[in-house]
Amino acid sequence: MVVMNRIRVSKRVEKKLAKGLVLLEASDLENVNLKDQEVEVQGQEGNFLGTAYLSQQNKGLGWFVSKDKVAFNQAFFETLFRKAKEKRNAYYQDDLTTAFRLFNQEGDGFGGLTVDLYGDYAVFSWYNSYVYQIRQTISEAFRQVFPEVLGAYEKIRFKGLNYESAHVYGQEAPDFFTVLENGVLYQVFMNDGLMTGIFLDQHEVRGSLVDGLAMGKSLLNMFSYTAAFSVAAAMGGASQTTSVDLAKRSRELSQAHFQANGLSTDERRFIVMDVFEYFKYAKRKDLTYDVIVLDPPSFARNKKQTFSVAKDYHKLISQSLE
Repeated sequence: MVVMNRIRVSKRVEKKLAKGLVLLEASDLENVNLKDQEVEVQGQEGNFLGTAYLSQQNKGLGWFVSKDKVAFNQAFFETLFRKAKEKRNAYYQDDLTTAFRLFNQEGDGFGGLTVDLYGDYAVFSWYNSYVYQIRQTISEAFRQVFPEVLGAYEKIRFKGLNYESAHVYGQEAPDFFTVLENGVLYQVFMNDGLMTGIFLDQHEVRGSLVDGLAMGKSLLNMFSYTAAFSVAAAMGGASQTTSVDLAKRSRELSQAHFQANGLSTDERRFIVMDVFEYFKYAKRKDLTYDVIVLDPPSFARNKKQTFSVAKDYHKLISQSLE
């Protein structure tokens, strides 16, 4: 039996949890000095509210997980993974998609963890140090529920470790391989830092583009990386796409995506430039676009400046509308 520390929360937080909000913030946990552990949550009267864990993740200091008393053991995660797998049955039946998100943080019952499927390979993303601490329990539970997955990798999405990505178990993936999403071919790679070639949390946005959101229109894709949005738009009939990213290798990776789908690059521009500099350039040249995609990294740095979503996203939107 797991013995847990107990924390008491205010009436305000108790009401918040009753509404289904699960991210615990600093203002919710005043005078609590615990970290990286599972805890029992009590109300001001000592009444049992549920089970949570404490670990810093961006603005949050923990996640409320269940209104029951549970232990975060292998059986617990096997149950969550089975439910998640069942919810995604439509993807398994879809011949046009072989890459999708298998487990999505609190949406599937456990904040701080995502699992993405790229064909035969899974990618775990650990968003805080507690989830990383119990990663072996999580990965073993995953193997029991998803025996068909040939191998898995991990991405470290919090600060404090000296590596970002590693092979976890099973077969190692090829350096590059192809997956399908909404009938579009994408080249992906499993062990190149935090990158994979395509971020699966934007599945529905790319699906809308494939379905014709930008049909007959010009599209500007900022922070384009491998130009996945641009390819999806082109497959959906976009008349012209411009993909802008500061990384030098982005041009080669982007062109490979277009070529893999048999798309001509004649009406496709690939610009290696800082996005804010490109906005200035576009304004000088009087360039306009019907659709603009803004999907920046949470943090980026070049020789002249740094970009933080938390502080600078409003500037990005403002410049895109000028």
